[in-house]
Amino acid sequence: MIKKLINKLLGKDQAQAASGKRTEIPASIHRINPQLVDERAINVVRTLKQGGYEAYIVGGAVRDLLVNGQPKDFDVATSATPEEVRALFRRSRIIGRRFKIVHVMSGPETIEVSTFRAMQAAESTETDEHGRVLRDNVFGSMAEDATRRDFTVNALYYN
Repeated sequence: MIKKLINKLLGKDQAQAASGKRTEIPASIHRINPQLVDERAINVVRTLKQGGYEAYIVGGAVRDLLVNGQPKDFDVATSATPEEVRALFRRSRIIGRRFKIVHVMSGPETIEVSTFRAMQAAESTETDEHGRVLRDNVFGSMAEDATRRDFTVNALYYN
């Protein structure tokens, strides 16, 4: 079903070309209406980019935008660590025990910002004396982050 949606939205040739590697799809093809993108999410991406980091809108928001729907919330993925994100936004807080993310508060909205993740290496996992995972912050590139996402459409990044 997801493959069928992507083929329909992007055209069969574009969808096949995008498989397995980063492909930038121009606005003339994806036809996302930029007016549907929340200004607060745009400001988070802009601030991160001005800080020297990569930043993209990801997840369900991209899916909703592709079908010309209004997303209910916006998530951002970035190359900045949680501490670097926190330093850029006065109204933000780091949450999470195992994998830290940042909630950036903007008016009544909260934009969830996560750092690109890499595949988990067993030796990089911090555990307690009982073997419970305490932390597994293994940061990576955008390409590594895309491979960790659970559905094909969740591996789409919008800038």
